[in-house]
Amino acid sequence: MRVVGRFAAALTAIAAAAACTLQEAPRPDTSAVALQSGGIRGGWNPDAWRPPAIDSTPDDPLEQSVLRGLALLTNTRDSLPAYVGGALNCTSCHLDAGRNTKSATLLGVFARYPRSMDRTGAVVPIEDRVNYCFTRSLAGSKLPSDSREMQDIVAYLAFISRGVPNGEHMRAEGMPKMPNLVGDSSRGRALFVDNCARCHGSDGSGMGPIPAVWGRRSFSIGASMARQERAASFIRHNMPLDRPGVLTDQEAIDVAAFVTAMPRPDSPGKERDYPNGGAPADTPYDTKGHKAFRPPTLLPRVTNPAAAIVSAPVSVRARNP
Repeated sequence: MRVVGRFAAALTAIAAAAACTLQEAPRPDTSAVALQSGGIRGGWNPDAWRPPAIDSTPDDPLEQSVLRGLALLTNTRDSLPAYVGGALNCTSCHLDAGRNTKSATLLGVFARYPRSMDRTGAVVPIEDRVNYCFTRSLAGSKLPSDSREMQDIVAYLAFISRGVPNGEHMRAEGMPKMPNLVGDSSRGRALFVDNCARCHGSDGSGMGPIPAVWGRRSFSIGASMARQERAASFIRHNMPLDRPGVLTDQEAIDVAAFVTAMPRPDSPGKERDYPNGGAPADTPYDTKGHKAFRPPTLLPRVTNPAAAIVSAPVSVRARNP
């Protein structure tokens, strides 16, 4: 494989525009998901691992699939309009084509599936996890697991996870955990006007490739970004576009309190989340044993609501008694 040249630079530029990609501010790593392997174990050293480079001139069908997967993540709403309800791409949250370690990095993710998810209450394959993004974060419809497009996305996730042993963890996963602060949406509104509106619009609807942060074309209430603490972490470590890291923890929480309180699409089936209880305190909708935290006004979905439900895997015995 020949390492990318001009083509890779162009893809990077597109991803940067579509996802508000930023240079990271120098901050200590306080990853929300701690490394569970305890450092070096069985020859695995997360500090020494480096993700592979993408080839701009694929030599075989698998390399072609990897490149198509990258294009789909970067240009999701244009490539799959029937499956995306919002004005977002996968890289609107997974910055730098999923390589940014403080914005829900995709590096190594393939090695951690199948996995048990508390929100689903079941062990799920990586295809289901991709579809949670389509149905919740993109406020769209689930992509058929046996489609070429789904397998292209999975091929890309597998490629950027090469060398990570099954079941092992990275130093940084998810997004850094925020301190337990109380958000003030009034202060957040003023901060949004001063720092965010010039890209995301005064009405939160986005501009061009810049994603909407509320309204009918934004992420749904079922997205992780609809939780105040998760949104605050993303804002604190990745925004604004040209001045990442300038907001304090409190300011980021305040902006998140304002943004997550604004109207956004519903997430069908959300009442079945966390079937065993234990929903995070800032989950903005009712679940088992949990009352909604500052729930926003819900808007009708652009896409078919029935296609937004990703059911937990069911035994064939239950299907054919």
